[in-house]
Amino acid sequence: MIDHTLLKPESTKEQIINLCKEAVEYNFATVCVNPFWVPTAAEELKGTKVGITTVVGFPLGSTSTFVKISETRDAIASGATEIDMVINVGALKSGENEIVKKDIEGVVLAAKGQAPVKVIIETGYLTEEEKRKACMLAKMAGADFVKTSTGFGPGCATPEDIALMRETVGPDMGVKASACVRDLDTAKKMIAAGATRIGASAGKEIVKGGVGKGY
Repeated sequence: MIDHTLLKPESTKEQIINLCKEAVEYNFATVCVNPFWVPTAAEELKGTKVGITTVVGFPLGSTSTFVKISETRDAIASGATEIDMVINVGALKSGENEIVKKDIEGVVLAAKGQAPVKVIIETGYLTEEEKRKACMLAKMAGADFVKTSTGFGPGCATPEDIALMRETVGPDMGVKASACVRDLDTAKKMIAAGATRIGASAGKEIVKGGVGKGY
């Protein structure tokens, strides 16, 4: 259930390779890396069951739909198997619902049949009403998951937000908890609230029952 994550801008090739080795050792769902590192991860994970998540429109969500579509196609061509895209937060808060939906649809169509799409709604910027609206727009656009946070914005994933997201999208869509999930107890609370995926840089610590640092 864990996307083993390393999105720091200063991450090195050695660290990405180590991330991949840990993901194989602990049977994580995917590694989550920045687009530049997708080919490295693809080479390292060849022949394993671990997928490769990368990020699109990250971390602000404010690039154009054209750019997000291009990023998605390039990432999949490079070996990505899952896409985590950031919504246009400013457009959502401006009430531009159709723009937000079409932005997500562009990425979903670009990835169709090749990679599930997770939509990062960046809960720390949103009111409860906006969180519900973002989740519904992602569902209407055909996304596979909604996700709490980039880890670069304010706030942390909370069980309350996960429960709200699960209630909004229903039982069949994925919900990913990310940001500040650093130990097993927190991960269990997220899962109990309705999360089906955990995004964490502390994946190893979570499964070993320790406490990690970072994302």
